[in-house]
Amino acid sequence: MVWARVIGSCSVLSGSVVTYLVAGNRHYGSLFSKPLAAQLTHSSDVLGEASISPCWDENWDKRDPQSMMRKKAEEEEAERPTATRRLFLIRHGQYNMSGTVDEERTLTDLGRLQAEQSAKRLFELGLEPTVIYHSTMTRATETFHAFNKTFPDVPTKSCDLLREGAPYPPQPPSKLWRPEVHFFRDGARIEAAFRKYFHRADVQQKEDSVEFIVCHGNVIRYFVCRALQLPPEAWLRISVAHCSVTQINIHPSGHVSLYSLGDVGHMLPEFITR
Repeated sequence: MVWARVIGSCSVLSGSVVTYLVAGNRHYGSLFSKPLAAQLTHSSDVLGEASISPCWDENWDKRDPQSMMRKKAEEEEAERPTATRRLFLIRHGQYNMSGTVDEERTLTDLGRLQAEQSAKRLFELGLEPTVIYHSTMTRATETFHAFNKTFPDVPTKSCDLLREGAPYPPQPPSKLWRPEVHFFRDGARIEAAFRKYFHRADVQQKEDSVEFIVCHGNVIRYFVCRALQLPPEAWLRISVAHCSVTQINIHPSGHVSLYSLGDVGHMLPEFITR
């Protein structure tokens, strides 16, 4: 159940929230596949207060076999995915924030230790990643090196779409995230990254996959909101620590499960930073 206040700070009775989000959809390339108003259903909670619950969009990744074309039932069943994609989102380690350019924002000694600890943790869990993706920014690339050392035989790919940025105007607004040009510049790119990496498995994929994505805090928080079909402007309400692990499973049906969010349980308290 998603409360009305999660969607925005305006009153839902006035309709202003719906107007704001629909306008945002036009500006950011239709983040929701259907108009928000069509996704909302009214219900009452145990306290008897009115609440709003968004309906799950079964075809959020546009890969639902039923939406592809009209076919016989047996043909449609044969084209249904059967594998689960397990995505592990790892934030980079602590870095030198006094750097004026990306090349100077290298990991601190603690940041390198954090990266090593998180890579070791995933190895000890017996995970066998099929691929490791990483942002091209310096702090993410250096964090990736720890994972590459721990998983030396796994294919790797760098991606500019995963670079840090301002994904969406947050609600409630923050004075730290202005002017809007940052969202105009970064939002479409980060949304493109979501659409590239978040989708159900292809029909040809027969085995479950484990994929590591080493990137950034804002990107991860936005991905979580989008994957769970929560309002994207809620991303700033979430916090993930350096080298924390977030796991999202995308099932063959297209349903999505958040298994962990910003997990740092494998680190000593003095190693945890944000």
